[in-house]
Amino acid sequence: MAEYERSRTMPAQPEHVFDQAANLGQLDAWLPDAVHVDVGDPPAVTVHEDRSGEDMPALLRSEPDQMRLEWGTREQGGYTGWLQVAGIGSGASEVTVHLSFFDDGHDPGEQAVNDALEGSLRRLEEQVRMRVDNAAG
Repeated sequence: MAEYERSRTMPAQPEHVFDQAANLGQLDAWLPDAVHVDVGDPPAVTVHEDRSGEDMPALLRSEPDQMRLEWGTREQGGYTGWLQVAGIGSGASEVTVHLSFFDDGHDPGEQAVNDALEGSLRRLEEQVRMRVDNAAG
């Protein structure tokens, strides 16, 4: 089993950050470029991975009261993950993403996962900044 985790501070209230992360219509704006989610009938979703070319049935749950998203494969049990948003004061938030791969076939490797997590958190921050700037202006 392999586990990966990355965090990033974002200059916005935790509610704004979570709302952007949990917006099912805009998941592709911040998820890794090689991962695409067809929302379908939540919590049931289908995840397409460009690397494998496979579509996998998965679950995606949103817990707004906990500012947490949780996901994972449904049938194979290959991987799970979560995103947690926490307020850190002064109008800022910390976002943590954690991935667990139970099947080596799903784990693209440490460098690829770390790059994908960093890129996803950067894109989420960009989306949050655009939303906050548009609301303010």
